Amino acid sequence: MATAPACFDDAPLVAADVARGVARLLFRQDFTALCEVPLGNGRRADLMAIDARGCITIIEIKVSRADLRGDMKWPDYLDYCDRFYWALPAAFDHALVDDPWFQPDIAGLIVADRYDAALVREAAHRPIPGARRKAETLRFARCAARRLLGGLDPGLAGLD
Repeated sequence: MATAPACFDDAPLVAADVARGVARLLFRQDFTALCEVPLGNGRRADLMAIDARGCITIIEIKVSRADLRGDMKWPDYLDYCDRFYWALPAAFDHALVDDPWFQPDIAGLIVADRYDAALVREAAHRPIPGARRKAETLRFARCAARRLLGGLDPGLAGLD
């Protein structure tokens, strides 16, 4: 029977380490995060988190200069979250995300390692419309439930 692939299986190990540190930071702030969450536009968020009030945050993980510079799809995430962050490993050149292309007035910045993360720049709060919020919250919940169900029956597992 097939099982759900682990998050970041096809990414460098440092990406999984950054995701783990960011998830810990978010958890302490009462957010619940999932990795590799499909969005309504066909894109997949590296991390998506929802807080107790329903605020949706998307975090895009970048592990190299080429990874960051080559990402032309990231603006597609902005319509699916209230806040958007870049998450980078500590050794990364953080100055790159101050480039106007990466909209520092909108996108926040988190620096992380496998054990923890620090919020370097807060993201702008840009509330999404209620209908989109409902659709993405349901997509998030169903994705989480499918992954849990996969633990009971691996034949039912899989990322959306």
